[in-house]
Amino acid sequence: MPFYQDLKDRFAKLIDEKAISDETISVLSARTLTVKEAIGEPERDDYPLMRGKEFMMEADFQGAKGQAFTDMPGNFRGSLRDVLSLDLADNFQRAIFIATLNAVMRHEKRVEGTIHCRDQEPGLCAKQLTAYIQERYENPKIALIGYQPAMAASLVQSFPLRIVDLDEDNIGHRRAGVIVDAPSATQEVIAWCDVILATGSTATNDTIVHFLNRKPVIFFGVTVAGVAALCGLDRYCPFGH
Repeated sequence: MPFYQDLKDRFAKLIDEKAISDETISVLSARTLTVKEAIGEPERDDYPLMRGKEFMMEADFQGAKGQAFTDMPGNFRGSLRDVLSLDLADNFQRAIFIATLNAVMRHEKRVEGTIHCRDQEPGLCAKQLTAYIQERYENPKIALIGYQPAMAASLVQSFPLRIVDLDEDNIGHRRAGVIVDAPSATQEVIAWCDVILATGSTATNDTIVHFLNRKPVIFFGVTVAGVAALCGLDRYCPFGH
């Protein structure tokens, strides 16, 4: 996993510079965060987090919090050295690593918006996304990687849109007027689009490398906060806390 090894190396360098490798990190699974705690009371009720399809893991480093979506939640407590020793072989370990990265980067003031937006903010985020893309790319064909209901509903009103998602409950079904493609169609969809809009969860599910160095790509959400900052990736998350 060259991408994750490179990410580990960058993170380890930061930790060594700050001499904090033996500091303790605590990661709690989303089961300790109710849906209301994680996302509040948004206007829609079809976000994956609210449907039990994803969970929010939260890391706490000296009072600074970082979050990461995953489909494999669990608990962890150890030092930053312990986190760096994880082999990142599954979504659980990658979520621990990414949430920890976000918390430490937040603590060191290297990144903001590591806590998920709440209540009306997810809807406002989706509404602002259209203008954000138009200002930068005018009228591109967009590949939405990871079905985000409010974003899809907003984007489809202004752009040609295709959606790829991992959730079998979405694949082959019409969402926001668009038939959702399976991951097997990813390369075809990328070839079709002008701009890739990818969920930050790709950093925890080991698919992020499929979208790098291809078309212009914008990653959205809190999960990818630290990764984007360390690797110089484009990130959209106007209401992250």
